[in-house]
Amino acid sequence: MAILIDEKKRVIVQGITGREGMARTKLMREFGTNVVAGCTPGKGGQAVLGVPVFDTIEEAKETVGELDISVVFVPAPLVKSAALEAIAAGIKLLVLVPDRVPLYDVLEISEAASAAGARFIGPNTLGVLSVGRAVLGMIGGRAESAREWFKPGRIGVASRSGGMTSSTGYYLSQAGIGLSTLVHVGGDSVIGTPLPDVMELFEDDPDTDGVVMFGEIGGTQEERVAELIETKRFTKPLVAYIGGAAAKEGTRFSHAGAIIEGGRGTHEQKVKRLREVGAVVVTAFGDLPAAASRVFTSA
Repeated sequence: MAILIDEKKRVIVQGITGREGMARTKLMREFGTNVVAGCTPGKGGQAVLGVPVFDTIEEAKETVGELDISVVFVPAPLVKSAALEAIAAGIKLLVLVPDRVPLYDVLEISEAASAAGARFIGPNTLGVLSVGRAVLGMIGGRAESAREWFKPGRIGVASRSGGMTSSTGYYLSQAGIGLSTLVHVGGDSVIGTPLPDVMELFEDDPDTDGVVMFGEIGGTQEERVAELIETKRFTKPLVAYIGGAAAKEGTRFSHAGAIIEGGRGTHEQKVKRLREVGAVVVTAFGDLPAAASRVFTSA
């Protein structure tokens, strides 16, 4: 089992005819993702890497059947219309890759998704990878590297940083720790599936025994993970690293979602809360593999 994606889920790529859409469709298909259709208005009738392209999602459904997931590779100003189209077509999971999506557009997407019982990852996400099974987005860059870097196993990875999602998975695998699913929640200030939601998905996954989390300054995602542990809604072992220890108020740490404002979202507070509820928090990123080995071996 895997959270969010496996080799059976039927995927459409919105913006498949663009440069990124084509490159990442290649990664997804070669890794094992069941990409059955693409959608680019005005480009219907074409094919990309053997995947049929349609003008609308409804046209795609009429031809290829029901769709489970949409991965969106369109310019940021067009993300809202693409996402709303996918939600209206009954798709229950969206992966919004672009960054700089306008805040009010994300709020509209969130409202529509909530009303339809759908979920979205991102915006500004590298995506989701179920080791040895399927990938959504661009984690790993190429199918060959993704297969080589990430070894299958029973530990999940949840991260607020795109690059560190891959790095965390790579170093854990190098240390002999097999992985179930890697999730980059997205780097924007408002996202669809923050860390606490991912932890609840891992909690319900019988094939995930524990989680490694890469957190950052800014926002309250990590504190809310601590609340889940405190209230027994997440009960599996958690090993975490929080980036941005030296950041002062007003500092933006790599992206919009990681900024300290009004004394909230500090490194000190996040580490304190997680340790209070029993999570293992390391002070250096390089300590994650050894700490994970200790925790998950003894769990």
